[in-house]
Amino acid sequence: MSQPDIPPTKLFTRDFLLAGLANLFISMVFYLLMTSMALYAVDRFQASDTAAGLASSAFVIGSVISRLFAGKLLQIMGRKRLAIFALGLFAVVSVFYGFSGTLPLLLMVRIAHGMAFGMANTAIATAVQSLIPASRRSEGTGYFGLSTTLSTAVGPFLAVLLAGSGNYTSVFVFCTIFSTAALVFTLLVRMPEPPRTAQLSASATRQGSFLRSIVSPSALPISLVILVCGIAYSGVVSFLAPYLLSKSMTAAASWFFIVYAATVLVSRLFAGRIQDLKGDNAIMYPLLVVFVIGMAALAFEPSNLTVALAAAFAGLGFGALMPCAQAIAVSAAPPAELGVATSTFFLMLDVGIGFGPIALGLLIPHLGYTGMFGMLTLLVVFGIGVYYMVHGRHQSGARRQAL
Repeated sequence: MSQPDIPPTKLFTRDFLLAGLANLFISMVFYLLMTSMALYAVDRFQASDTAAGLASSAFVIGSVISRLFAGKLLQIMGRKRLAIFALGLFAVVSVFYGFSGTLPLLLMVRIAHGMAFGMANTAIATAVQSLIPASRRSEGTGYFGLSTTLSTAVGPFLAVLLAGSGNYTSVFVFCTIFSTAALVFTLLVRMPEPPRTAQLSASATRQGSFLRSIVSPSALPISLVILVCGIAYSGVVSFLAPYLLSKSMTAAASWFFIVYAATVLVSRLFAGRIQDLKGDNAIMYPLLVVFVIGMAALAFEPSNLTVALAAAFAGLGFGALMPCAQAIAVSAAPPAELGVATSTFFLMLDVGIGFGPIALGLLIPHLGYTGMFGMLTLLVVFGIGVYYMVHGRHQSGARRQAL
């Protein structure tokens, strides 16, 4: 059931924590599969680098597809019903990985799984913004993102541990268990719904405009920044593990994501507060610069030192960048468009992470892994310029209370 539409005064409420647990297990599935799918496609189907990249990113392609109509579904079904429906589908599809005997069938399962993920993630992320006091928007978004941060360590660690020994059946079993856990926790969350009048007003505003029903003009500018950075990070998620395994650096492939997650955990203790108190530019520019350094460390011949530096700087940069950028997107949108604004932000993130590996898989044979990471370093530098153009040069507005 949804709770009454009352602006929250506390941050760490029962529903906020339950939503965080649900998000943890959803994200665990995402990172567990994103890290292992390229390896699985090569080992099971002898896929090329391009096909392996597609197997990794097909999940996110499905998520992109579902986000095109997730904002509209939120209006029709409501946050809680959409989340339960999507997570039920998410759990069911997880079972079918073990029965995917061909690469095309695996890609179909990946796309369907991603569509369920996109709907569930949009519904929960939208509801959580209504559980956070407006004055603590960035801080609360950052704390909620800790659930994703933990999954970025545990998910890839399990993936490398299990996939490295060829035990892909266990990977799929863990995914099914985690998906079911996410559904159970979501059933327990009381999700605020916007007033019916606000939903009708938003629907009337967008009537006759399909584009406005899937993209929020207010959230799109900052979402373009996360699109660029998402492409860069997709190279890390999809190809760092195969790269390090090819260099017989299995241990480094495992603890990279642990160092990454630990750095993000530390950054969440101060990044959101700085943004709430000092403004967006005070935190966004430093995070983008640090992310550049992290990507640059991967452009060298890998060693324990360069991998550790890359993990720490990428964690501080990209890991803290996501909730800060999301807070900007949510604060820029009118309350009635919160669902579409949230969907727009994650749509751009998914496009970057989902389609990035496909393009990068085509470049690796020509540039090599270090050359690819060098190119991605320049891409993040370009992202700094994009941020300045779309948001950084403008005065940050006050935080809005999401409904």
